[in-house]
Amino acid sequence: MSGQDRKVVLMGASGAVGSAVLDRLIAMPDVVQVTLLDRRAIERPAQDKVVAHVVDLRNPGSYADLVDGHDSAICTVGVGDPFKVSKEEFQAVDFDIPMAFATACQKREVGHFAMLSSVTADPDARNSYVRSKGRLEDALATLSFTRLSLFKPAMILTPQRRYGWAVETALAIWPVIGPLFQGRWRKLRGIKVSRLGAAMANNIVTDGFGVEKLVWEDFVKLTPDND
Repeated sequence: MSGQDRKVVLMGASGAVGSAVLDRLIAMPDVVQVTLLDRRAIERPAQDKVVAHVVDLRNPGSYADLVDGHDSAICTVGVGDPFKVSKEEFQAVDFDIPMAFATACQKREVGHFAMLSSVTADPDARNSYVRSKGRLEDALATLSFTRLSLFKPAMILTPQRRYGWAVETALAIWPVIGPLFQGRWRKLRGIKVSRLGAAMANNIVTDGFGVEKLVWEDFVKLTPDND
């Protein structure tokens, strides 16, 4: 697939991962257009290849026509801290909005859909966050995209400490304990947000088919320049 001009529609560029995805897409010569769908204007220097739209994420009718003509779609929408929102808000942001976006993309014949999920995603889990991610993965698989890429990081390492002392502590110790995860546990290693975003972007110019679940080792392979 590399070497072909690509048009990508991105939902979630105002978040940490989405912003990192956008940074990489802008730098990729194979990507000729990036369409942004977000609930608010994104403060960035103007870029010729970037077309930004402020839309109602809860109403796919407000953006359905805007996904026409794109080869790939990337969604990084999700609740940053599920403990600070109601169950209804969590359901809307973590499941309903991504699923509506994916459905709109499938109807407009976008062949490749990439979603930010979690390494712990499990539709049968008792934890609501983990269960929601698992349910979303299963629901996305029913849409029968030519290619569905599920990115499943463990701890996303960000420069900013945004979600309270517990997360701050985890972010501080994860880079230290990460090398201790070996073998099948390597997928639990932390990943820098910039590298995760680059991996999601780089993935669109690789070959693939069907449902693929990507974890830490895949992120590293997709971003050799980040070593």
